[in-house]
Formats: sequence, structure tokens, C-alpha cells
Amino acid sequence: MSTDIENLFKDKVLGHPAGLFIIFFTEMWERFSFYGMRILLVIFLTAPLFGENPGWANWPREHALALFGTYASLLYLTPILGGYIADKITGYRWAVVIGCLIMTLGHLSMAFETEMTLYLGLALLVIGTGLFKPNITSIISEMYKGNDAKKDGAYTIFYMGVNAGAFFGIMLCGYLGENYSWALGFGLAGIFMFLGMIMFWLARNLFGDIGAKPNKEAKKEVVLEEGDKLNPFTALDKVLIAITAVIGFTWLINDPMSKIGNVNLFDFSLGGYEGPTVMIVFAVILFVYLIISRILRYSHTVRDRMFAVAIFAFFTIFFWAAFEQAAGSLNIFARDYTARDLSGSSALIFKVIDTILTVVPLAIITWVLYLVFRKTFSKIGLSNVVLSISFLIIWGIVIWKLNNEFSKDTTEVGATWFGILNSFFIIALAPLFSKWWESKYNPSAAFKYGFGLGLLGFGFALLAYGSSGIPQGAQTASVSMVWLILAYLFHTLGELCLSPVGLSYLSKLVPGRMIAFMFGIWYLAIAIGQKAAGTLGGMIDEVTANYNLSTFFLIFTVVPIAAGILIMLLNPIMKKLMHGVR
Repeated sequence: MSTDIENLFKDKVLGHPAGLFIIFFTEMWERFSFYGMRILLVIFLTAPLFGENPGWANWPREHALALFGTYASLLYLTPILGGYIADKITGYRWAVVIGCLIMTLGHLSMAFETEMTLYLGLALLVIGTGLFKPNITSIISEMYKGNDAKKDGAYTIFYMGVNAGAFFGIMLCGYLGENYSWALGFGLAGIFMFLGMIMFWLARNLFGDIGAKPNKEAKKEVVLEEGDKLNPFTALDKVLIAITAVIGFTWLINDPMSKIGNVNLFDFSLGGYEGPTVMIVFAVILFVYLIISRILRYSHTVRDRMFAVAIFAFFTIFFWAAFEQAAGSLNIFARDYTARDLSGSSALIFKVIDTILTVVPLAIITWVLYLVFRKTFSKIGLSNVVLSISFLIIWGIVIWKLNNEFSKDTTEVGATWFGILNSFFIIALAPLFSKWWESKYNPSAAFKYGFGLGLLGFGFALLAYGSSGIPQGAQTASVSMVWLILAYLFHTLGELCLSPVGLSYLSKLVPGRMIAFMFGIWYLAIAIGQKAAGTLGGMIDEVTANYNLSTFFLIFTVVPIAAGILIMLLNPIMKKLMHGVR
């Protein structure tokens, strides 16, 4: 009797089971909706209150970025709970469907453009992402049990779906939202989230029992390394986790509430420090104690490797705090400080480049869609129909957009357009970095981190130089877009050095039974970085008023480069802690 996994591998597309591409397209539409909304949020909140496409200019940049920082941070915390719910109650597939439905309602809510529906929409997106994000990848992991040689290729294809969705979501939702109606941009994100959910649900029979509700009778076998021992959570551990979680969540919500609504849940002071600062420092101390005390209970080798992961997670905070300016201060820089009006040959060249960037990847993905149809239409025909409708809508919007742009003599490059560069550079450059990591010149983990942080800082150095002529306190300027394009290039190079590498080393260094716990730590580090990005980005007006915009970017130059140098100096220590893992 053949298993579900064996049946999946009978119908192959590009050497992989057709089911992988159903997940590819589901992830693509989810990322389309996520990045489509994400690119619009801060620009919408800070756009002029009057004009053809009014926004919410009554929101200071600090308020908008405080809200965005909390939202982005929670997106990396709820998956910890979402993975647990799927493991214990719903199974991966139901968690994905429920998450998609909740996110669809979130996008729909945001399309109404009222303050209440904005907060409701963001809350629903956070909850839905928590259910979707960890479980869509878990389905892939379960699909490839016993086929580990194929797993790297599967995740590479999946990663392309992530970036394809981000690319088209930013391009199309950004174009509609920025040029015509914010509701159209937010609404388009919701439409594709809904279509992705329907497509995945109609294709459920293709997966058999993979990702189904968990069998409560099944018990996972715990495999211990030689000299190792189990380390169950103590009552004190659980109390510390509960306290730090409650304080952390309350602080995240309190930050934008205190700025936007003047409601402070920590309205007290201690020793001259305000309540929010006191509480978050207290929570950090408790959490650091929890991590160190737990790690010290493991065997020598496991303990050292977990400390190595914790150190990498710490430096990850610095990376994301700077990198995620892309969704906040870099969007503001693109809109208010960048020369985006093109005419004559410059406009024509941009239109041609934009057309190639749009049509070529869409044509390639459409060809993949055709291959999936050939293999699966007899089994999941309705799912294929929904998927084809999605692509017809995409092609229709793309053709309309390009025709609209070519009918004009001049071109104003949208502020959101620059957001596609990260996805484009990842797709173009990821194979080169993969070859580098497989070669004899593959550097150590600490040096990869150092390179990533250094390249990120250099990208901001270019922005600091490009904006050096902007006077103190200026709210607008016309800096060449070349500096922003180069910054995105170096930021992406830094991401390719650090982001995939970090997760890879986590899986290599941590024993299987502790993966979930350390992934939680890793997501927490990213969440802290996301919140720090919003907080630091919100300082753009204050720094620009007291110094200048160049100084603002110099902060994000010096800190990542200093962190990169520090972790490279720690390389000998990191090698010892990793005990031979490369």
C-alpha cells in the first residue's frame, strides 16, 4: 500500500511533487497581500490630507512608525502560538486555511479607511499570519520526509514564491494605492489572499493525510545525543515565560497607544525613568535569566551550541532594526526626498526596464502554472480554475498598468516602486551566493554575519552621502534615485549573507527536540528588531530637525558596521562554541 508521500511524488513538476507548487502559489498570494499592504501602510498614514488621493496627514511620522513597528513585531511572535495550535489541535492544513480567512477579513477591514477598521484589520492580519506562517512550511517538511536530498531544492522553490509574491504585491498594490485609491490597494491585497485560500482548500485532497489534524495517540520519540539529558520546563520557567510574555505584549501595544491616543498603560515612574522603560528593562532581565538558566542545564556540547545560537540571535536584532527601514523611513525618503519625475529618454528607459521586470517573471510563473495544470487538472480542477482566474486578473492589471504608463510622455516613478528592488535582487543574486557557500571559499558563520551587517551599513552610508546636501529640517528634497537603488542593492546583499544563513545554522546547531524552543527565541529576536526599526525610524523628524537627514542615515551606517566588526572579532569564540558545525 503506497503512502501519501509516495503518491505525491508520482506527479512531478520540475522534479518535485505537484503539491509543492500548490503551496508555492498559496504562499505567493499570501506574500502578495502581505507586502502589498505593508508597502502602503506608512505612506497612507502620512500622505497629504488633501488632494486627488488624500491620506492621513494628521499622523506624524513617529506615530505611523510606532504603529507599524508594533504590527511588524507581533507578526513574528504569533507564529509561535500558531505552530502550537496546529500541532495540538487543527493540523497544518486547517491552520493555513483559517489563517488565510482571518487575513482576508483583515485586508477587507483596512479597505474601509477608518481608524477603527485600520486597527481591527491589523489585529486580524497579526492573528492570521500567526496561523499561516509556521504551518505552510511545516507541510513542506512533512511532504519531504524520507526525501531529504530534495528538501533544499523544495525550499528554494518555495523561497522564489515568497519573493514573487512580494514583487508583484508591492508593484501592483503600491501602484493602485499610490496613484488611484488607497482602498483599491488594500482591497487588491485582500482579493488575492481570498483567492489563495480558496485555491489551497480546493486542492486539499492532493495532500492526503499530510498536514491533517494531529493524531493524539501518536507520540514523538525523543532522541538524545550521547551524554545529553532532557531538560523539562520547571514551574519557575513557566512563570518567567508568562510574566515576560504579558509585559512584552502589553509594552508593544502600549507604545503606539501612548503616542497616538495618549493612553499609557504604564503611567508611573521609578528612579527618574518612565514606566514603559522600567517594565521592558525588567522583562528583559527576567528573560535573559530564563535563557541562561535553561541553557546551563544542558550537556556541555549542546549548551555551547545553544549559546552560539543565542549570540547569532542577538546580532540579528541589529540587522533587522536597520534593514526594516525599507518599510518605513526609506518609503518616506522615496516619497519626500527623491527625484522621481522622468521625461524624454530617461522616462522611456525606465518604462522599458519596468516592463521587462514585470512581464518576464510573470511569464515564467505562468509557464509553471501551465505545467501544474497538466499534472493536476484531473484531480483538482476547481483549484486550477481559481488559480487561473488569479493569473488572468494579474495579467489584466499588468497590461492595463503598462499601457497606462506608455501613454504618458513623462513618468513619475512611484515611491512604492523601489520596494520591488529587494525581491528582484534576491531572485537575481541568490544563486550566486548559493554557489559561494558551496565552494571552498565558504566563510565561517561569524564572517557571514559580519559581511551582512557591513553591507547593510554601507548601503546606508550611500544614502547618507546622497542626502548630505539636504539642509537641516527640510521636509522635502530631490535626491537622485540612484542612491536609493544602490542602497537596496547592498541591503539585499547583506540579507543574502545573513538571513538564510541564520536559520540554517539554527537547524544545524540545535538538537531536534529543542528546535521549537530555539525558533521561538529566533523569532523573538526578529520581533525585537522589527519594533526597534519602527522606533528608530520614527526619529527621522527629530534627527532631521536637530541635525539633518544625512545624520539620520549615518546612525544606520555606524551601528550595523560596528556590530559586524564585533561579531567577526568573536569568530574564534564562535567556532569553539559551535564544536565543528560549519
